[in-house]
Amino acid sequence: MSTAVAPTASLEFKLPIEGMTCASCVVRVEKALQALPGVESTAVNLATEEATVQASAGMDAWALADAVRKAGYEVRSRQTELEIEGMTCASCVARVEKALLKVPGVSAAAVNLATEKATVTMVDGVSYAALAAAIDKAGYAAKPVEAISTAPAATGLPQWWPVLVGTLLTLPLVLPMLLDLFDIDWSLDGWVQLALATPVQFCLGARFYRAGWKAVKAGTGNMDLLVALGTSAAYGLSVYLLWKHAGHGMSSHLYFEASAAVITLVLLGKWLESRAKRQTADAIRSLNALRPTVARVLVDSIEVSTPVAQVAVGDIVVIRPGERVPVDGAVVDGRSHVNESLITGESMPVAKAIGDHVTGGSVNEEGVLRVRTMAIGAETTLARIIRMVESAQAAKAPIQRIVDRVSAIFVPAVLGLALLTFCGWLLYSGDGEQALISAVAVLVIACPCALGLATPTAIMAGTGVAARQGILIKDAEALEVAHSVTAVAFDKTGTLTEGKPSLVAIEAADKGDPNEVLQLAAALQKTSDHPLAHAVMEKVRDQRTTVPPAHEAQALPGRGVQAVVGGQHLLLGSTRLMNETGADPGTLLAVAQRLEGEGRTISWLLARGDSRARMLGLLAFGDTVKPASYAAVARLRELGIRTVMLTGDNQGSARAVAHELGIDEVRAELLPGDKAAIVQELRKQGHIVAMVGDGLNDAPSLVAADVGLSMSTGTDVAMEAAGITLMRGDPRLVADSFDVSRRTYSKIKQGLFWAFAYNVLGIPLAALGMLSPVIAGAAMAFSSVSVVTNALMLRRWRGAATGANPIQGARP
Repeated sequence: MSTAVAPTASLEFKLPIEGMTCASCVVRVEKALQALPGVESTAVNLATEEATVQASAGMDAWALADAVRKAGYEVRSRQTELEIEGMTCASCVARVEKALLKVPGVSAAAVNLATEKATVTMVDGVSYAALAAAIDKAGYAAKPVEAISTAPAATGLPQWWPVLVGTLLTLPLVLPMLLDLFDIDWSLDGWVQLALATPVQFCLGARFYRAGWKAVKAGTGNMDLLVALGTSAAYGLSVYLLWKHAGHGMSSHLYFEASAAVITLVLLGKWLESRAKRQTADAIRSLNALRPTVARVLVDSIEVSTPVAQVAVGDIVVIRPGERVPVDGAVVDGRSHVNESLITGESMPVAKAIGDHVTGGSVNEEGVLRVRTMAIGAETTLARIIRMVESAQAAKAPIQRIVDRVSAIFVPAVLGLALLTFCGWLLYSGDGEQALISAVAVLVIACPCALGLATPTAIMAGTGVAARQGILIKDAEALEVAHSVTAVAFDKTGTLTEGKPSLVAIEAADKGDPNEVLQLAAALQKTSDHPLAHAVMEKVRDQRTTVPPAHEAQALPGRGVQAVVGGQHLLLGSTRLMNETGADPGTLLAVAQRLEGEGRTISWLLARGDSRARMLGLLAFGDTVKPASYAAVARLRELGIRTVMLTGDNQGSARAVAHELGIDEVRAELLPGDKAAIVQELRKQGHIVAMVGDGLNDAPSLVAADVGLSMSTGTDVAMEAAGITLMRGDPRLVADSFDVSRRTYSKIKQGLFWAFAYNVLGIPLAALGMLSPVIAGAAMAFSSVSVVTNALMLRRWRGAATGANPIQGARP
């Protein structure tokens, strides 16, 4: 007799692969995939650049992707967002994340209870249908995320109507309890109580039964299951007692008021909580409201109204007084003042003239501007700001991981405690009614809703108010780390100083011609975008000096620049460069030391010789310290934070600026790698280090720091490397970033404390029979509302660097 063996379940993976060029690539990828344990078959298609893999059910898509990467190719991955319907507490969050992670090809899933969204990282090719099916199987519903609308809500029944109906039906049930406090004896007929409680239990409470049943089918529990079980027990006991004593002329206390009041209070709590959560999304709504839908494009001297989505880079856009700027661009005609407050947090309008940059979403005050479009759509500053704020609000802070572990076992533990309470009371008193009511109170008060809301609502409120004041926090981890910073490393040029140096002195070697030194320096700097290069070229324009052509120009990172000019191999750069070439500064050394003592930056002009370089001259640059830098450093000192200045500038200039500002430590003549090494050195000393910079050469140190802060006046690379972007070149925003982080982290801890405290105090009281289900329901609803309301108080925060501006929100 033969026995049939059930086939082992297998999964099919489709991996989009980049980098394949020929048939040998196909063989290489297939061989790498086939070598993995559990892979049954592979088929790689060069034309579609896709690998189809049949593997055992335990296979991880990211193990397949890693094998492809080790073979020298890449598997595309992407992120998507889903709106999740039906979540009510922290255990729901854990269940949705667990369901998404089981989908083949998904590597990470972060669910935010406050925004009711899931952010999923997955192999490119995983379908929306697969994600939605997994969520549906877990007992919830998913739909694609749509942009937050600024239009009024659709008409229909208001969201508070179930609360109103529940209140009207429940008040007559609760009224005898209230009158009893004043020794007024009044009761309601049992059948009338049944008539009032039934629609509350099964109509208004239907949502709890639906969600609870889905949780049971998924083999887990949530808040809805606790409410459904607790209120059903109280309602069922009341129906039993009513039926038992019907026609016998006997009266017994019924518990219809408990079941109805609990449902009404939970609905009230959810409505208040929903209102509060909508307020935490105000930052995104405010930013989305800045997006104009129509632009006036200049075509053959005629203004044509065009949808913003159809404006192309290079188009000339006309912006009239009072209108919002529709695109990022540069002014080509006109003068005006532009209000950028909701983008940069700067309260005063900024003057704009030909050549100045304008940002989409800002408001043109008085003059007509013609602007050449430089960025549209997703590449505009406003779009990038919205993405950063959304990303931070969707992210999960490290502290939330503890909550996730607790919530995973919370509901089963509560069900066990309720059962123990029932059995304990039954054995102790033999009173089945008391045993059941105490168990119901345990079920009702032990809702983990507040636990799941404490962290995300605080993060949403904190990142939102920070964004409104010019501080963009890229992720929740940066927000959490910033509160504990003990040392701040500043770049000098463009961060603490204006970053617009001027050429203040030119000295030629051996009594040469300073004008010739300027000409040669300008030839070297003509194609450079360095601030010192701009200063040289500005001097050339002022003096109307002729600049000779340069060939084979090449930047020397952290040192300077080199090129061939007039047959000479010339170098222009720092003292480090001069020392490395072995050039003799001669009499210029004393001049350089004097200028450095005055806080000047020195660049040496050298001609490379056969053995060593020959000195031709030097240029001295002066840069103005930002007025806000004094207050910024002083405030950090008040917070007990050590300040360090890292710069590629010479020692003399660096020490002069550091002394003027009161900075604790200065490191000068550094290469980009040196800055990163010093940041690591500070971390090894036990400091939590923040790095503040704005240039391309600051990117390595921004990444090396515990948290990087980039000035948006700097390069895109620096902004991408940093965890926090400061939308104004105001160093006072550094301390403001730490302040909003500290306040947000404090709100997170307060929320978690109260969420745990309600349960730690309430569950024992309920188990001991000292809390009625009605009081337990009120406490549970109040816990969620109080946690969210406490987090919303962050919206009153204002940074010290923010001027008076009514648009930016309420003052504390």
